[in-house]
Amino acid sequence: MRKFWLLFSQTVTVFLAAYFVVATLKPQWLNRPGMGSVAVIEAPAGVAGTPAPAGSFAAAAKAASAAVVSINTSKAAARNPNMDDPWFKFFFGDQGGQNEPQVGLGSGVIVSPNGYILTNNHVVEGADDIEVILNDTRKAKAKIIGTDPETDLAILKIEVDKLPVIVLGSSDTLQVGDQVLAIGNPFGVGQTVTSGIVSALGRNQLGINTFENFIQTDAAINPGNSGGALVDTQGRLLGINTAIYSRSGGSMGIGFAIPVSTGKQVLESIVKDGQVTRGWIGVEPQDLSPEVAETFGIKPEALGAGGVIITGVLQNGPAAQAGIVPGDVITTVAGKPVRTVTELLSAVAALKPGVAAPLGVLRKDRKTEIAVVPGTRQRPKVQR
Repeated sequence: MRKFWLLFSQTVTVFLAAYFVVATLKPQWLNRPGMGSVAVIEAPAGVAGTPAPAGSFAAAAKAASAAVVSINTSKAAARNPNMDDPWFKFFFGDQGGQNEPQVGLGSGVIVSPNGYILTNNHVVEGADDIEVILNDTRKAKAKIIGTDPETDLAILKIEVDKLPVIVLGSSDTLQVGDQVLAIGNPFGVGQTVTSGIVSALGRNQLGINTFENFIQTDAAINPGNSGGALVDTQGRLLGINTAIYSRSGGSMGIGFAIPVSTGKQVLESIVKDGQVTRGWIGVEPQDLSPEVAETFGIKPEALGAGGVIITGVLQNGPAAQAGIVPGDVITTVAGKPVRTVTELLSAVAALKPGVAAPLGVLRKDRKTEIAVVPGTRQRPKVQR
């Protein structure tokens, strides 16, 4: 009996030693089904349904990208005026007077399920043929509904079913430092999303448009991005990418977008009336520098937040009929402060023609308010 227990103990000792060696050197041999082991399977990165990592803009990009389109334009080749000259034909043939057709590239944003697209006027200006390519690869011919060269905006329309539409945000609540995304088709490489922040607000006097109130951003904007979307981190439209400051032709971190508030106003006016109607009062304004103020005898303490001096008034114009005279300083328009000629021009343009609006006026150090009934601003003549 003693010999049996000795044999049993030796067997158990050898088994335990062997198990210890295997568990230490080859643990995978012991992970067999039914042995109580737990298999862990990690979800691959990027699988649908997995939460985006912190700081990702994937949701915003996905929400907005579907409504951002590429715009291809073409303009027929100009016919050489010498084509009717027989000697010209003799030397150059019938093809000698044909120039190459002009092609262009830009972007746009679908803002209505009816097919209305907001883009830049310079993207479609002079185009004979406009093709819109959706993010889902569908293509459609576009028709120009109207343009507004003074803000460099244009409205196109396509006839396509089940269109993705971007959600309009509020550019009026933007603050410097807010994160934004720029979406478009730079250089024709395909839809591209870049990120940055709002670098400045209310940029004007850039000499780009008549009415300027640009959002400045450092999100990369390049040729082909024009007409594309500037969106917030929720994918809501804040502006239409329009221009860049560049010495090389590429992005240098200074891009400009037209606020969506301006885009919405232009869209509604063009769809409703076929054109944008703006107010006009018939004055010749000038920025009020300290030298000009001294010339007109205006005391600095009377100005307060500043204003725009009127150096000329059109005879029988709206301002003249209301009693505005040269030397008056306009400080507010419909309750909105104006400090520069650009701000005055934009504020007056926003007035509804035929409806009286109050203008804050400083005259010989005395503040007063004058009601002016604005007329209709004439549309600029298109240069051919």
